[in-house]
Amino acid sequence: MGTDHVGLLKRRALLSASAGAAMLGLVRPSPLQASPSHRIVVAPGQAPLTGPRRRATDVWAYGGSVPGPTLRVRQGEPVSIVVENKLDQDTTIHWHGIRLPIAMDGVPGISQPPIPPGGSFVYEFTPPDAGTFWYHPHANTLQQLGRGLAGALIVEERSPVPVDRELLWTIMDWRLRPDGQIAGGFGNRMEAAMSGRIGNTVTINGVVPTDEPVRAGERVRIRLINAALARIMALRFEGHRPVVVAIDGQPCDPHEPKDGRLLLGPAMRIDIVLDMQGQAGRRYGVIDDYDEDLEYSLVQLAYDTAPPLRSHPLDAPVRLPRNPVPEPDLASAERRELVLQGGMMGGGGMMGMGGMEMGRAAWAINGMSMTGDGHAGMDPLATFELGRSYVLGLRNDTAWSHPVHLHGHSFRVLSRNGAPVPFNQWADTVFVEPKETVDVAFVADNPGDWMVHCHVTDHQTAGLMAVLRVGKPGKG
Repeated sequence: MGTDHVGLLKRRALLSASAGAAMLGLVRPSPLQASPSHRIVVAPGQAPLTGPRRRATDVWAYGGSVPGPTLRVRQGEPVSIVVENKLDQDTTIHWHGIRLPIAMDGVPGISQPPIPPGGSFVYEFTPPDAGTFWYHPHANTLQQLGRGLAGALIVEERSPVPVDRELLWTIMDWRLRPDGQIAGGFGNRMEAAMSGRIGNTVTINGVVPTDEPVRAGERVRIRLINAALARIMALRFEGHRPVVVAIDGQPCDPHEPKDGRLLLGPAMRIDIVLDMQGQAGRRYGVIDDYDEDLEYSLVQLAYDTAPPLRSHPLDAPVRLPRNPVPEPDLASAERRELVLQGGMMGGGGMMGMGGMEMGRAAWAINGMSMTGDGHAGMDPLATFELGRSYVLGLRNDTAWSHPVHLHGHSFRVLSRNGAPVPFNQWADTVFVEPKETVDVAFVADNPGDWMVHCHVTDHQTAGLMAVLRVGKPGKG
């Protein structure tokens, strides 16, 4: 992939302890990093997306940085986050993947009034699940996320896996002009009906490229977050064998990914454990080859010349403790179908409800289009009985891939085109390929009107979104 498509890349390692201490023995994320109270200011800012020698890029930022500050909190303990809006437009924050009360979900008009310019809102919730989550706007999402508003939310396990170091890679995708500033054109109708707004610059933790320093023999946990608007990634670690230990924050059976590739659609997260078994002094690429014609190196694992930390891989378990997500009763579960429709098709037509053009809408779920980011008066597409188990059949009748996100719940991924999904995988955002049907199951135990939508943000804002009601109106 050429530099005009890739742009400048870098990572910033976020360590659970200093690198020197990590080399001395196993470390665990310190609970002292956690705080029950946080304050986030949403405001214009600048970030060195194109390097320190060029003019900084004008962005919108949480807490003055891109991505925003990493919030580390404790599982099962109350959290309070004050959000102050210093933009010239409304905003909210959605705590992506957290099973929280509907009033804290951050969807304007559905769960809360938007935060106006100069206003503030206090988000209070108790995260029931440990894992890797993130936060982003749910108001004017296409532009606000595309200008930098994203951050990681880490809920610490009570018993994390033993590793030497922990890294966090928040991967973002930018469309920059030659002068390094963010290009306009958000909401382009053609892009909205196809793959969405793909950028020409990819960053890790908001900075320009560098090697990721590693040492032979160490074991590293890497938390991967795809915070892009539309870029789908398939990451391959050359010369290494990553072990997946969690998907969307939910622990799974530890396993090596199929063909060694980690598929990350927008909003998806994967936690891996990586034993550094490369040769001292060598570099190994982390390659994104989702699109074979646009393959590029995301970052290099750069081994130092020090002797290996240990001669053999660490003999310690990597299985994470299970979260208290309720197990659906598949024997009694009721089945519902969500059919994804629309988009630009092979014949060049824009398909919508009944095969007709839909004006601003380019997509639909079960023939219904909801555009934008959520607003008052959105009727539910379906209603679910509180406490009952359900199987959702997600059928993609379009020519494009869709990472489908359900608010307020985590679900078990059961099958793809009828073939069982192995390794006990749970998620809140599931990738659905063109013409594929994915069955997921969940317990509708969280009352409220919850959004379900594609997390290719152009697709969401152009109609691929709906409300699923859990419980009776007024109970959420």
